[in-house]
Amino acid sequence: MLFFKRNKKTPSPLPDTGLPLLSTTELLKKVRELEIKSKKITTHLFSGEYHSAFKGKGMSFREVREYAEGDDVRFIDWNVSARFSHPFTKLFEEERELTVMLLIDLSKSNLFGTSGKIKRELITEIASVIAFSAVSNNDKVGIIFFSDKVEKYIPPKKGRPHALYLVRELLSARVSGSGTNLDEAIRYFNNITRQKSIAFLLSDFLDKGYQNDLKVIGKKHDVIGIKVYDKMDIDLPDAGLLQLEDAETGRIRVVDSSNSSVRQAYHRAFFAQNDEAIKNFRQAGADLLHIRTDENYVNVLQKFFRKRK
Repeated sequence: MLFFKRNKKTPSPLPDTGLPLLSTTELLKKVRELEIKSKKITTHLFSGEYHSAFKGKGMSFREVREYAEGDDVRFIDWNVSARFSHPFTKLFEEERELTVMLLIDLSKSNLFGTSGKIKRELITEIASVIAFSAVSNNDKVGIIFFSDKVEKYIPPKKGRPHALYLVRELLSARVSGSGTNLDEAIRYFNNITRQKSIAFLLSDFLDKGYQNDLKVIGKKHDVIGIKVYDKMDIDLPDAGLLQLEDAETGRIRVVDSSNSSVRQAYHRAFFAQNDEAIKNFRQAGADLLHIRTDENYVNVLQKFFRKRK
């Protein structure tokens, strides 16, 4: 038997209670593995890319020094120059500290993957890499877990211990909600976040009605959506009669996957929802990345960071 949820129906070979619980030993081992992998990626592949991709809050005065040929005359400090009868120029540095928020979709439609990783596992790994990239740049990072409601909020902080805590929560987070409500998570983020932040929204985006609040946060924050999907989210296999269950509602139906019209309708439904997400992010002035479960997400992120530079 296959478990699918297209539109609101994607495949889910796992129990709908969530991912298997890890023992304390298994959890610590997995956290350590993700830390090592994330640090390796951050150090060797994202060195400079993450830092350059996101702007700080502005420029702050650092010091004055003697004017040198090629310095911008607009920054000459005329008071100091007059005092010493020699031109001096002001030096500024970027106020670098940023706040990164990860909005993580824990809905049951993400408990699926036919190749590479389960979507939830991919989201966890990408979020871990972003978290370690943030703390290695001395930025704050926090998380909002959501399903059809906000499941948990972890305020942003700095430092390796906090990043490790976030990864533990990513690996062990459980779901009490039954569906997906992107709008609820976006509104919650907007209500609790006063200063400009970088918001990564990681989801399969199998939801509607979030476009208005996405526009609101898009005006104030730097918003990046990361859509994760599986190749079978796009195409239904030619496998005869299939009993399909909605991963979030439990509704069951039988379809004839050998019928080309059924497969074409399934294919069109994916791209219709995908086009809707692209339109929503474009209208919000936000970015949207697409990463398949069997794809090298590092290349996608690196290309995005370099483009932002």
